[in-house]
Amino acid sequence: MDTEAQPTQRDRSSHPGSPGAEGRSRFAWATRLADWLPGGRITLTLLTGLAFLLVLNAFVVQPFQIPSGSMEQGLRIGDRVLVNKVAYRFGAQPRRGDVIVFDGTGYFGDADYVKRVVGVGGDHVVCCDKRGRLEVNGRPVDETAFLYPGDSASSVPFDVVVPPGRLFVLGDHRSDSSDSRDHLGSPGGGMIPVGDVIGRADWILWPYRHWTHLTRPSAYARVPDAPAEGGHG
Repeated sequence: MDTEAQPTQRDRSSHPGSPGAEGRSRFAWATRLADWLPGGRITLTLLTGLAFLLVLNAFVVQPFQIPSGSMEQGLRIGDRVLVNKVAYRFGAQPRRGDVIVFDGTGYFGDADYVKRVVGVGGDHVVCCDKRGRLEVNGRPVDETAFLYPGDSASSVPFDVVVPPGRLFVLGDHRSDSSDSRDHLGSPGGGMIPVGDVIGRADWILWPYRHWTHLTRPSAYARVPDAPAEGGHG
């Protein structure tokens, strides 16, 4: 008697690489959902795209419309900027010269604001020196590249030390900006908590004739680090 085992036909779906029932079932939910939705696959594609945009808007980037002239002439009323919401995650911190969008609730008002970071935690910010310039940690800052034409660094004198975890912010259009100078006597002394920063404004997206990448001005590159705590005079 022939004792050789007889080959049995295997289910072809078990062969590696074969599109069996298990493989086909991977996308069965999408097919069933498309069949259930009015409009089928088109509606499913649109909903998927919308969900992606919502996640992107919540965690990565967010458009923001400039509401006032406080950042002219770089940012004009009605400009749409793209806010990078991951710029200060994973250990990164706002830096002097960055244009940021922040939640001003409890400090500036119940709204989001866009301003430029002038001082970070520990910085000694003074205005003005004998030549009318802003001074940070004893170093004058030449703001002519972005300050609104005809504006001075500030018509209001101030001399502040920024607490740790806070930011001193100013608008580029100083004569038309309500910023840290105007809230020195308010809770928090006009200093914005870093935790309330929504993100960094990186691009002007609209109108197209204003399209540009917003970069950190070189004017702040020579500002030294803040002295050790207690080192301010």
